[in-house]
Amino acid sequence: MTTKALPDKCPLCGGTKKDGKTTFTADLGFGVVVVRDVPATVCAQCGADWIEDEVAAKLEEIVNDARRRHHIVEVTTLAT
Repeated sequence: MTTKALPDKCPLCGGTKKDGKTTFTADLGFGVVVVRDVPATVCAQCGADWIEDEVAAKLEEIVNDARRRHHIVEVTTLAT
């Protein structure tokens, strides 16, 4: 018998998922990008996070821009 995870429950620990913020990091090989204050759904119990597709697209733009400029370290805040 399989149980289906409820949308408001964390599939990892069963905790409650809530709107919140997270920090996204990407290792570029030659450097790193850190984006703070990223809107996400966050588990109140274990801290696992999920980022919506629209937000992920913005993060991809930030990472591609940092890669193009070849920054060793880039720390920014997501402007929504």
